[in-house]
Amino acid sequence: MTDGARVEAAHRLAQWRVDALPCYTYRKSLPFRIGLWNWYLSVERNNKQTCVKLFVENSNSAKNGPSAPIASFVTKLLISLPPNRQTIVHPGIFDKQLKHDGFVWAIDSTVTGRFVIEIEFLDLKVADPSGGEPASIWASHQIKQSSDNTALSSLARMLHEDILTDITINAADGSVRAHRAILATRSPVFRSMFSHDLREKELSTVDISDMSLDACHAFLNYIYGDLRSEEFLANRLALLRAADKYDIADLKEACHESLLEDIDTGNVLERLQTAHLYRLPKLKSGCLRFLVDFRKVYEMHDDFNVFLQTGERDLVAEVFHGVLAAWSGR
Repeated sequence: MTDGARVEAAHRLAQWRVDALPCYTYRKSLPFRIGLWNWYLSVERNNKQTCVKLFVENSNSAKNGPSAPIASFVTKLLISLPPNRQTIVHPGIFDKQLKHDGFVWAIDSTVTGRFVIEIEFLDLKVADPSGGEPASIWASHQIKQSSDNTALSSLARMLHEDILTDITINAADGSVRAHRAILATRSPVFRSMFSHDLREKELSTVDISDMSLDACHAFLNYIYGDLRSEEFLANRLALLRAADKYDIADLKEACHESLLEDIDTGNVLERLQTAHLYRLPKLKSGCLRFLVDFRKVYEMHDDFNVFLQTGERDLVAEVFHGVLAAWSGR
């Protein structure tokens, strides 16, 4: 693209200078950055209207990118017609979520000379994932991010420095102190333990005898928002068991996604049985595809024979039928 497609942007203002636009012509700008998003402008002219469109780069292209913006802005068309300059102003857009369709302004005017499309952003907001009010990225968003970071840091200190802890968790090879209110907030199972007259409430202890102390530390670090990636990878299966046992859905899904990323011939059968046991459909499908579609099952003769003899009957039958179907379809 040439310089004619470049949009000048600064802070909350963007201007695109468009040369003479013949009838039945479409032009699209280069991307420009405002806030958290890359934006585009386009303009199209027919024999009756000039249509201006503002749209945001597809947020689905980035897995962890920001959600579609909720925008408030004013749009102007500055037309240079010597000796007078004409300005056409859109009434304004307020709190509109700009998804794939974007914003379209159809102007009942044929613009023949040079003109400028101007966008002045009054506010840009992001949706609250928990369903609360959208937050402005230029005010409350930064404040919220700073507050969240401080809160997580404080929670981690409470755990690691044993600040006002009131519950002991007994792992297989040691114990660690924690806070029942935080555990109850993150897990309905813990909340039930501490809300009813159960042994855990009376003795202020929780026994997790099927988890090592290292894995228990990783589990608590996740709950308190302080889990490191290497610690997570080293304890994924133990964390998955704990997430399932104590009904922590976000941790279970994080383990599910991670286990799906590094399937190989050395772990695929274990992962398959894990997926079946903990009802992880994507992991199960990924393992079956690895074994059957990529025919890795033929490279694992001894391990597969052991699986056929020791695996759960319905899972073995599912794999066996898949292999037969692939073999018959060769």
